[in-house]
Amino acid sequence: MQVTETLNQGLKRGYRFTLPAAELAAEVDRQLAEAQPQIEMKGFRKGKVPMALLKKTYGQRVMGDAMQKSIDDAINAHMAEGNVRPATQPKVEMENGEGWKEGDDVVVNVSYELLPEIPETDLSGVELERLTVEPEEAAVTEALENLAKNAQDFEDRAEGEAAQSGDQVTIDFKGMVDGEAFEGGTAEGYPLVLGSGSFIPGFEEQLIGAKAGDEINVNVTFPDDYGAPHLKGKDAVFETKVHAVKSPKPAEIDDELAKRFGAESLEALKTQISDRLGAEYKGAARALVKRALLDRLDELVSFELPESLVEAEAAQIAHQLWHEEHPEEHGHNHGAIEPTDEHKKLAERRVRLGLLLADVGQKAEITVSDQEMTQAVLNQARNFPGQERAFFEFIQQNEAARQQLRAPIFEDKVVDHIVAGAKVTERAVTKEELEKALESLDEI
Repeated sequence: MQVTETLNQGLKRGYRFTLPAAELAAEVDRQLAEAQPQIEMKGFRKGKVPMALLKKTYGQRVMGDAMQKSIDDAINAHMAEGNVRPATQPKVEMENGEGWKEGDDVVVNVSYELLPEIPETDLSGVELERLTVEPEEAAVTEALENLAKNAQDFEDRAEGEAAQSGDQVTIDFKGMVDGEAFEGGTAEGYPLVLGSGSFIPGFEEQLIGAKAGDEINVNVTFPDDYGAPHLKGKDAVFETKVHAVKSPKPAEIDDELAKRFGAESLEALKTQISDRLGAEYKGAARALVKRALLDRLDELVSFELPESLVEAEAAQIAHQLWHEEHPEEHGHNHGAIEPTDEHKKLAERRVRLGLLLADVGQKAEITVSDQEMTQAVLNQARNFPGQERAFFEFIQQNEAARQQLRAPIFEDKVVDHIVAGAKVTERAVTKEELEKALESLDEI
């Protein structure tokens, strides 16, 4: 096999691999000779079929296998000898593929981009700030009040008193479209909290001011994106009777409330809330530190990027953002989505930081343990209630899916490793200041 370099520009490499016809013929002979002892053919004993007949019968099939094996072996040897680390799968094209005939040399062009060499950078001088927030009594009280509200009961309003937003009304209703009742549009004794947004837009508002015993025709229009196709955009009338009007009564903040949420006492519930808030604040502060670190690394470290990785990342970003802007489109039956300069700039940042973090993690011998992967799978499986087993099997059989779970764990561990060696100062702030910092993070 003859190998000639055809491209050496930046990270791009190109080579022409030439397999002489004589070498290919010799490989065909070798494979046929290796298989000959096991071949049976009518009129010949096993292993005694003449080589000429084997070539005539199996030569073309073996020729393809021999050609593929020779090319694969040559490319693998080239990669191993030069310790080549391609950024993506090499592109392999056969010259004159359609016009090739037996007796011709096989010429294959191979092109790829190299992964760049990451420059050595001392990250111990990176300066970061970590915001700290201690859970305040007011925040704990606010959380308790929200729990009490969620655990609220309803009590009958005084006779003749009108329903207000937030009240619960017990109703019978019958929905009519074009004068005909439709399936699923009828119920009796239904408890509806006004203002909850659980019914069609405009329905609940028309019951504000209603009293027990009232009969009301509620006129609404089904949204154009309504789940039932036959009701989309249709005008409807709901014949509604109000049986009861009840006002909300928040639960008492006491030991009984605590027990409803799994705590032994009110003090124990307060401790749980304080711990949860503390964990939330630390998580938010960590997100800010991580973003600040990535911004600093993006400024500090520069190296040439493989165009193929940047283009693929930009295409993925453009595709993802397009679907976020068009949530009604669930498939991929849309036109080409061209990445913008902004998408490409973001892609360059992601590729640069991804390669840098991978290099730092490799040099620090950071790995993702089986236990961490198992926990990640369990966490994801909770999003598929009733289908956990199918999800586990999918993850086991799909390397790409496993990598999607492994990548963020690895990245976080590398970030923690860098932060541990950086110069980090802490600054105490209020909950509001932390929230404002997070909002500015979302705007970037």
